Formats: sequence, C-alpha cells, structure tokens
Amino acid sequence: MPKKHHISQIPTVRRGCKPAAAAFLFSSLFLSGCATFSPDAGMGVVAGVAGETIKKDVISIRTQDDAQRADGAVKELLRRTLTVDSAVQVALLSNRGLQAAYNELALAETDLVADSLPPNPTFSISRISGSGAVEIERQIVGDILALATLPFRSEIARQRFRKAQLRAAEETLRLAADVRRAYYRAVAANELIGLLNDAKSTAESTAQLAQKLGETGSLNKLDQAREQVFYAETTADLATVRQDATSSRERLIRLLGLWDGDIGIKLPQRLPTLPRRPLSLPGIEVDAVTHRIDLQIARIELAALAKSLNLTQASRFVTMLDVAGIDRKTRDPEGAPFRERGFDIQFQIPIYDGGEVRVRQAAETYNQSFNLLTEKAVNVRSEARDAFRVYRSTYDIAGHYQREVLPLRKIISEEMQLRFSSMQVDVFALLTEARQRIAALRAAIEAKRDFWLAQSELQTAVNGGGGGEAQSQSKSSTTAQASGGGGH
Repeated sequence: MPKKHHISQIPTVRRGCKPAAAAFLFSSLFLSGCATFSPDAGMGVVAGVAGETIKKDVISIRTQDDAQRADGAVKELLRRTLTVDSAVQVALLSNRGLQAAYNELALAETDLVADSLPPNPTFSISRISGSGAVEIERQIVGDILALATLPFRSEIARQRFRKAQLRAAEETLRLAADVRRAYYRAVAANELIGLLNDAKSTAESTAQLAQKLGETGSLNKLDQAREQVFYAETTADLATVRQDATSSRERLIRLLGLWDGDIGIKLPQRLPTLPRRPLSLPGIEVDAVTHRIDLQIARIELAALAKSLNLTQASRFVTMLDVAGIDRKTRDPEGAPFRERGFDIQFQIPIYDGGEVRVRQAAETYNQSFNLLTEKAVNVRSEARDAFRVYRSTYDIAGHYQREVLPLRKIISEEMQLRFSSMQVDVFALLTEARQRIAALRAAIEAKRDFWLAQSELQTAVNGGGGGEAQSQSKSSTTAQASGGGGH
C-alpha cells in the first residue's frame, strides 16, 4: 500500500495574519453557488428530440398541476377513435414507465450538480489538558487535488448528464415505436375478425346446405365432410384471431398506461390505406448515422472517457493532497498563554504504484469504447439499409395484392356468380371460389399490416429507440394463404 507522507509546519505568526493556504480553502466555500438545478430538469433536450422526430409533446409529471394537465389531454384524445399518432401521444403523456425514465434524468442532474461543486472542507477542534497546561487546536482541512481537478470533473459530469438526457429521449422513441407496433397489430386483428365473421357465415350456410342435400341423398359423405370441415376450421380460425385481437388490445392498453375507466379505447376496424408512393431515402445511411440516439450516446461516452483518460494521466503520481490551516492556543502551568498558527500538508508518495495501473485501465477502456462505437456505426448503416429494403418490399407486396390479386379475385367471383345464375356451375364450385377469395383477402390484410410495421421499423432504424418489443419473426406466407383455399 502507498505510504502517507506527512509534513507539518507550524510557524509562529503575528496576531491578525492569516495563512494563504487557509484563505484559499475558505474561498472555495463561496464557489458552491455556481452550480444550480435547471428549471426543466434537463427535459428540454427530450422535448426537442420528440418534437423533431415524432412530432409529439412530452411532459415530466412532478406536480399535481402537471398530472391534471396530462390527464385532461389524455381524456380528450380518448374521446375519439384512436389513430396511430394519437395513440403515441397518449402513451407519452400517460405511461408511468416513461415517467420513471424522466425521474432517472432528474437524478442524473443531481449527480451533475454534486460533481460540479467544490469539495467540502473539514473542520476539527481538539482540547488537551494535563499538569495544569491546556492546549486548544482548530483545523480546517481541504482536498486541494479535488479542487484543482474540479474543472475536469465538472466537464465529465456535464457529458454524463447529456448522455442521461439522450437516454431519456431514447426511451421516449422506444415507447413510441412499441405503441406503433401494438396499434397496427390490434387494428389488423380487428380487420381479420370482420373478414372471418363473413367467412364463417358463408361456411355455416354451406354446411347446412350440404347436410340437407345429404339427407336427400343428393350429396355423398365425402362432399358433406368437406363443407363441414371448412365451417369447423373457419370457426376455430375466428376464435384464434379474436384471442390475438384481445391480447393485442391489452398490449396496447399497457403501453398507453391506461387503467380503470380509460381502458375502453376505440380502435378502427380497418388498417389505413397504403400511401400512394413509398418514401425515397437515397441518403438513409447518412440520416441514420446523424440522427440515431444510441450512436450519439456512444459518442458522448467516448468523449467522457477521453477526458477521464486525460485526468488520470495528469494525476497519476498524486492521488491525495490535503492542506489544513491550523490555529493552536496553549496555556502553560504558570498561566501564560501563547498562540500558534500554521498549516499542515498530507500527500501520498508513489513508491509502489506510480499510477501506471490506472492509466493503463483508462487507456484500454477508452480503446474498448472506440471499437464499440465503430462497430455500432457499421451496424447502424446496415440496419438502416435493411430496414429500407424491407419497407420497400412490403410496400410492393401489399401494393401487388391491392392492384393485382384482389381485382382479379373480384373478377373471378363475379364471373362465377354469372355462371351459377345460368346454371353452368353448381353451388359447391361457387363456394370453392369463395374460400380462395377469403384466403386472398386475408393475405392482403396481413401484407398491409406488415407494411405498416416495416414503416415503423424504418423510422426506428433512422432515429433510434429500437430494442423494445420484438417484432414477430413468424410471418405467414401470403402466397401460400392466397392459394391455400380448399376445393373439390
């Protein structure tokens, strides 16, 4: 262990003179008024990011007035059918997990203020008596090394606070992305329920007709079973979709932070129509590298580590330097008083540890952070490219169903109706075509849902806020569903 080297000097001075070291320590007390808390607890950066990237308002609820204002805005939004934008706004005002993230930001500001203050001096007083002699000593001790490195530590603390602000902004974007995913899944489930309700009615009519024809001997058991199994499968499918819709709705309610009487949210029965043109993002990699919040956080971490490395190198040989101002009063047995003033210095001698270990640790930590930042930058560019390709491909697939598959299915259905009216085909051929049309409609709904989810992922890839709710990896094959309708 490093040894403490103690130097004590107590020169006699004239009454009224003050040691420079003690005056320097006392002056540090007045510097504490320089560090103050911000009026918004750092929320300005969060509000700026939310306003610029997702065009939404945020609030950190700290008073009863804040809570009432947020609750009033939420209730006003819930009176109408929720859109994806209004759902995101409700979550940003009502989700308590997000408010906890804002509390973390406020705590980070307290660390900033604490690290920006000069070190508190220590005052001690002692009284020793014996054999008629009395000695009273007073000391005020200050950490000179901490005071000398205060500008470096304050700058590091400010960068850490900036990092905390971006982390709060990232949590805001993450919640918005999760709400968008849950919203599109819940609305898509509602649209599928409407489709399968119609399919169930058709299948039920077919099963009843098949049963009557079977009773008259006009339909064999094989054809009867085919129509009945279609009805049974459609009924089971509808029950599954209803369960998915309930779970998706509850997931959305949790993200919105709603409870009690506010859970009766109104959702659309159909997904939004596709935009007329997809986004064109020729500079998507540059946009992602510029705007991604997690990349900005990594840059700040690297800058803070660079300053920490400089501070470690500057203070490698001296890890402790205390200066004490001393005022000593002594009364001898004869009653003659005399007074002494001086100072005391304590510091460590780097005999065994010259700071090489701390410098090496700081350097390797900096190098590690630099490599991780480089890796993240590479990954961000790749994620942006991949998200844009998925976005374009899902747009093309969903558009293909809207422009090609569904119109053709409509023509086939109309032609089959004409042939049935002229008795060129029987009812079972007509119902077989109806099954295939239902399968195509279902595939089109799911393709449209995948597009809106892909658009949300694209926004996340550019702005940040990923890593929340994982997108489902098990996507059903729309082509197989379109051609999977049974027939005779």
